[in-house]
Amino acid sequence: MEHVQTLTEEEFSKQTAIKKGLVAGFPIFLGYLPIAIAYGVLAKESGLSTMETTMMSVLVFAGASQLMAAGLFASGAMFVEIVIATFVLNFRHFIMSMSFMNKAKDFPVRWKFLLSLGLTDETFAVSSLHGGKAKHKYGTLFYLALILFAYIGWILGSLAGALLGDIIPTAISQSMGIALYAMFIGLLAPSVKKEWRIGIIAAFSMLINYILYEPLGFKDQQEGWAIVISTIIGSLLGIFLLKEDDES
Repeated sequence: MEHVQTLTEEEFSKQTAIKKGLVAGFPIFLGYLPIAIAYGVLAKESGLSTMETTMMSVLVFAGASQLMAAGLFASGAMFVEIVIATFVLNFRHFIMSMSFMNKAKDFPVRWKFLLSLGLTDETFAVSSLHGGKAKHKYGTLFYLALILFAYIGWILGSLAGALLGDIIPTAISQSMGIALYAMFIGLLAPSVKKEWRIGIIAAFSMLINYILYEPLGFKDQQEGWAIVISTIIGSLLGIFLLKEDDES
């Protein structure tokens, strides 16, 4: 008699949660690959080794800040400038983590800590769309599968980009720097469509950065500080412009 293996309800629920998490994370996986490849090429062009390029993705896992850090490294910015600039840019991750933790308040602390490390703009957005999964018995596995799939895609793309950076023509690798601007525009456009004042804040920040970069000469040795200062000043403007929304 042929033996038919049956799954217990618990095993089936675990497998279902993981499968659904992978399905939800698959579009992010695909979307990360070309951006990660562009980052890998740009990082190699800036002077980072294949190991350094890949390990930055393993340890940081933040596309916009990694692209910016690679650009700053190429411009000769100091270490402290790169750290502060990426910290300011990634400060939104604190807000995303607090929002996610509000949904996952019943998760064990170890799961909260682990999952918060994998939150990016994209994984947070998709996780928010599936906020109801947090109430399920194996919701932790759903979010873990989603985040890990995206994480693996980012690392593989970064490694591929670093390897390609050694063989593609210099003209093409240098043009990959446009990926940084494409990334920021992609993050900014949806917010501007929803709230026009965010566009004013962005334009004001760009103006401050230009003034610091060109007329004040920050481009010579302090490009990183120009980004940090303009970001902080733009954020302060945002506090006043968006204050009405908080009060309403």
